Amino acid sequence: MRSNTPAQLLDIKRRSVVGAVSYFSRSLLLQAIGIVSIIVLSIFFEPEDFGIYGLVTQVIGILVFFSDIGLAAALIQKKDEPSIKDYRTTFTVQLLLSLVIFLACLVVIALGLLSQKTGPVGNWILLALAISFPLATLKTIPSIQLERHLDFSKLIVPQIVEQITFHLILITLAIKGWGAAAYVPAVLVRSVSGVIVLSILKPWKIGLALDKQSLKTLLNFGVKFQINDFLARIKDQLFFLVLGIVLPLREFGYVQWAKTWSMYPYNLTVNSVLAITFPTFSRLQGHPEKLQRAIEKSLFFISLVIFPILLGMSLFIKPLLALIPTYAKWQPATLSFILFSLSIGWSAISTPLTNTLNAIGEINKTLKLMVMWTALTWVLTPVLIYFYGFNGVALAALLISFTSIFSVKYVREILPVRVWEHTWRQALAALMMAVIGVLGMKYWQQNVWWLILGMATVGAGYIVTMFLFGFDILKREVLSLLSVRREK
Repeated sequence: MRSNTPAQLLDIKRRSVVGAVSYFSRSLLLQAIGIVSIIVLSIFFEPEDFGIYGLVTQVIGILVFFSDIGLAAALIQKKDEPSIKDYRTTFTVQLLLSLVIFLACLVVIALGLLSQKTGPVGNWILLALAISFPLATLKTIPSIQLERHLDFSKLIVPQIVEQITFHLILITLAIKGWGAAAYVPAVLVRSVSGVIVLSILKPWKIGLALDKQSLKTLLNFGVKFQINDFLARIKDQLFFLVLGIVLPLREFGYVQWAKTWSMYPYNLTVNSVLAITFPTFSRLQGHPEKLQRAIEKSLFFISLVIFPILLGMSLFIKPLLALIPTYAKWQPATLSFILFSLSIGWSAISTPLTNTLNAIGEINKTLKLMVMWTALTWVLTPVLIYFYGFNGVALAALLISFTSIFSVKYVREILPVRVWEHTWRQALAALMMAVIGVLGMKYWQQNVWWLILGMATVGAGYIVTMFLFGFDILKREVLSLLSVRREK
């Protein structure tokens, strides 16, 4: 494959920056909607309701693996433009697999394997999610095409529509007392609306094909990518499914609630960036200096945003639950929430780096990391649950997160990425937040006004520290992004 020309590199940079801004804006909107949603659900749902939905989604998460053999990722990562046979072969395989998963869900429902733990409502949620599989296949190829061409402004529209409809229906029905059953119509409407919007924005000539050569080429990368995904699902979905079966539904609800809340900063920052960096880094494979700079810039802005949010959430969750009576039922989940939040700090660094390894074809290195993390999760978590109860799940996640240093090692074997140089100032400013927050904790817990003052004071501590130690680099990085719009 020929290297990109300077004009092409400039276009990649411009599309990536615009995409990052678009995705961050989208994420900000969707996370705001999600936060409002979970605030309402935390009032009207019981821990068991969160436990039921969490258990069903773990079942679906495992089945998702079998509906994908890595072909979508292979098409995005592919250096040359895919042919129509590539697209139609991928679509055909995905469609067939999604129908198999739909039938598998029906078997689970018929045998009553899920309802023994969740009751009939679990079956209805599973059926709704099962129907969404074939529908999601209709979005596969348009999404791949938009990602390959870095046209993120169109890609985010159906996601916004999906999430708005999902949460509006969920909140409305939760207030009306539907409980966990509110997820059923919410899931169905989300699936249908996403297909309609994306089909309008990026139509393509749907067709069926099974080209052997195309499939063989795509599977060369796709199978390795999917093995990596398989391990991730064993580490996450399968393990959480086992937890949902073993732990009392109420305790699993606490874990699910804490995990869900702690993931909002990650979804806002890391996931938004990853959606852009995988196709972007794939296009920069032949330009190591440009790729290194792009990685460092990603790490800088991710840590700039996520570190203060995670520390702020960890500091103020306890006084927040204590001061608002309707949230008192979630106080047993406080420690799990803090531990999960702190563990995500490491994920904010390691995930972009493992994403880099995937984007440049170094899937074997990512595979080694996933094997290690999967083994540690299955070995360490049960031991900690034995000693610390359901809080052991989050404690294990925090301890395992420190092994993310290996992702830094693997990337630095390929590119001299300066991770510490682009994150230490944010870490120092977050540490200052923690000091201020802990010293004033007795005041922040007095009433809501003191709590608001505490949040403002801690936030000011981060901003001041960041300006004292990182003003120059912050100015340089921001100007670098702004200059993209002016380059011709």
